[in-house]
Amino acid sequence: MGKWKLVAMAALAMVILGGCTQETQNRLGRAVQNWTGTNGVLDLYAGDKLVMRFIKIDKLTTAHGTEDNLPRNYRYGYGYIDKNFNYKKDPGEKKLYFEVSNFSNYIFYENPEG
Repeated sequence: MGKWKLVAMAALAMVILGGCTQETQNRLGRAVQNWTGTNGVLDLYAGDKLVMRFIKIDKLTTAHGTEDNLPRNYRYGYGYIDKNFNYKKDPGEKKLYFEVSNFSNYIFYENPEG
C-alpha cells in the first residue's frame, strides 16, 4: 500500500474515532488488538509529522484507577521503539513501556512489513 493511501486511511480513522463514545472506542480498540495480533505498530504524531513509532506491540490497554477502577484517559503497552521508522527491530532499539493519552494523535495498526 502506498504511503499516501496509508496516511489518508489513518486520517479517516482519526476522524471516525473522534466521533465515537469512549465505550465504542474501547470496543474498536479490542477489535484492532485481535486484528493486529502481536505485531501492532503505534505511530505518534505532532500535528501531521510522525515523531515516534513503537513496533511489536501485542495490545494497548486502557488504564484503570487503583481504588475506583474507573477508566483513565490514557492507554499503555510495551513495544520496541523504532528510531528509524523502518518497521524492524534494529540493534539498539529497546523494548519500552509507553503511555499515550486518549487526546493524542496516534494510530495503531498491523505491521505492514510482517
